[in-house]
Amino acid sequence: MPRRERPPWEVECPCCGASLRIDRETGVVLSYQAKEAPRTVENLDAALDRLRAEEARRADLFEKKLAEQKAQQAALDRKFEELLRQARQKPELGPMKKDIDLD
Repeated sequence: MPRRERPPWEVECPCCGASLRIDRETGVVLSYQAKEAPRTVENLDAALDRLRAEEARRADLFEKKLAEQKAQQAALDRKFEELLRQARQKPELGPMKKDIDLD
C-alpha cells in the first residue's frame, strides 16, 4: 500500500507573527514568510515634523545637561579654592607624611 503524503503544517509564530510551513515527517521548516510590518507613518510631512520635534527636544536636553555640568564644575572649583585657602592659612600642618617615612 503506497504511503500517503501528508501536507505540511502551517503555523504562525507567536512572537513575530511570521507564517511557517513545517514538514510533518522531519520537522524541518520548509518556508518562512515574515509578517509585513504595519506602516507607522501615513505621510512624509508628519514624519518630518516628528523628526524636527525630536531634534529640538534632543538639543534642549543637551543644553540643559551642559548647563548642569558647568554648574557642577563651578561648585567643585569653589570647594577646591576654599579648601586650598584653608590649607594655606594653616601652614604648620605641612604636607602629609607617607607611611614609609614613619619608619
